[in-house]
Amino acid sequence: MFRVLVADKINQEGLAPLASSPEIEWVQEKIENVSDLDSYDALLVRSATKVTAEVIKKMSSLKIIARAGVGVDNIDLEAATKRGIIVVNAPTGNTISTAEHTFAMMMTLTRKICQANQSLKSGHWERGAFQGTELRGKTLGVIGFGRIGAEIAKRAKVFGMVVLTYDPFLTKDKAKKLGIKPVELDRLLADSQIITVHTPLTEETRGLLNMESLKKTKPGVMLINCARGGIIDENALLHYLQTGHVAGAALDVFADEPPQNLDLIQMEQVVVTPHIAASTKEAQLNVACIVAEEILNFAQGKPVQNSVNLPAISKETWQKIGPYYELTKTMGRIISQLTKRPVKSLEIIYSGEICSMETSPITRGLLAGFLQPKVDFVVNDVNAPNLAKEYGISFGETHPDTDFLYTNHVKVIVSTDQEPFTLEGTYIKTYGARIVNIDGFDVDFTPEGNVLVVEYTDRPGVIGSMGRVLGSHGINIGAMQVGRKKEGGQALMILTTDKPVSPRVAEEMAAVEKIDRIVNIEF
Repeated sequence: MFRVLVADKINQEGLAPLASSPEIEWVQEKIENVSDLDSYDALLVRSATKVTAEVIKKMSSLKIIARAGVGVDNIDLEAATKRGIIVVNAPTGNTISTAEHTFAMMMTLTRKICQANQSLKSGHWERGAFQGTELRGKTLGVIGFGRIGAEIAKRAKVFGMVVLTYDPFLTKDKAKKLGIKPVELDRLLADSQIITVHTPLTEETRGLLNMESLKKTKPGVMLINCARGGIIDENALLHYLQTGHVAGAALDVFADEPPQNLDLIQMEQVVVTPHIAASTKEAQLNVACIVAEEILNFAQGKPVQNSVNLPAISKETWQKIGPYYELTKTMGRIISQLTKRPVKSLEIIYSGEICSMETSPITRGLLAGFLQPKVDFVVNDVNAPNLAKEYGISFGETHPDTDFLYTNHVKVIVSTDQEPFTLEGTYIKTYGARIVNIDGFDVDFTPEGNVLVVEYTDRPGVIGSMGRVLGSHGINIGAMQVGRKKEGGQALMILTTDKPVSPRVAEEMAAVEKIDRIVNIEF
């Protein structure tokens, strides 16, 4: 069974994919109340649970962490990545909810709705005290232009606003398509009458709006933060509100939650909500469904769509590259077991139709397969590149304009401190994965089952002697291939047996004259 710990309150309807799967066992309980943390394969959280390096260490069987929401600042990504744990979130599940809440905060702020509401409920009728401002014609600065930023820009355009955005990753084509103007941060600060932030909380964005940067804003500016607490320096914001430079602020998130800066939140010109921008029925159902499906896909060996520490692969892309990913991962395992010297680099050469596909995940698969036999923990696409770096192993891929015998061909050149080792493979739809060359010896076998790779000197009687050893132990040879570069020289034999060859039998085979090495390949 694949065990899932749901550590926070999650929409039960959204967990239906887990509940309906016979291969999933899930428990909903706070981490501190669970005694067998090391038995869980997956952890599902919202924002309340802090997934620290210590928690990750205790959950020794953990393979995937799912965050039912967008932000993952409550998860130690570095610790997870180092352990090879995939971290997924639900980036689209609360997009509309957060965008709508941001706009609600904007309208509340500019029309002084909260103040008017409180005044009227207190028995006052002060129509002249709450004059607001229109959004039409105002310049809105959007810091961070991901999904939520884009949805806000669409709505702002409908209200007749001018939209500026600052995002180093925003392409000019996308900005032009949405009718917005990308600018540098200083220009956005100087020209915007309303500024809303929609970036993740990172070391680069923490305190992005601070004493120095807020000084550059237009007098009377209004600030909105429905993203992450800490992006706006609360002490700096309080200072500029008190001086009147900032006319108002609307905050849904805070550096500490519940907020500790009471002087800030109690100011009349500050509108606050308790981190509820994503708290709609629709959003909570969406994010729960998304991460539950991600966990189920992972448990079934399918690709995840929303990894934050691994490039996402769409279902359509996976359908195309999946067989090649499995091929290269197996090739990596074979290389790890056949190379005799410390590896300096791996060069993967692709040719044929495969070159039109997304090959970077295929390369990572090979790297993971190669490194797995070298360590006692799980190696996957997430931690393989970092682990290779720790080992001082470089890797890369090329797509040269070279014709090979097969429609799709993968060749790996392994550099060591001596002569390089090579391995070649292909995937044929009707036959599956095939290994077609080992270090210059032409072969053709399916990389599965019980396979022995035998290096020997080409002499009469060697093959027969090996067959007799296997026969004496009741081991039948299912297939055999022999490759040699010249008569009487070094040769390579691939033996496929009907049952595994024990280390004792392999030692007996290796004792046959002219046998140089026998490797029992583990797939």
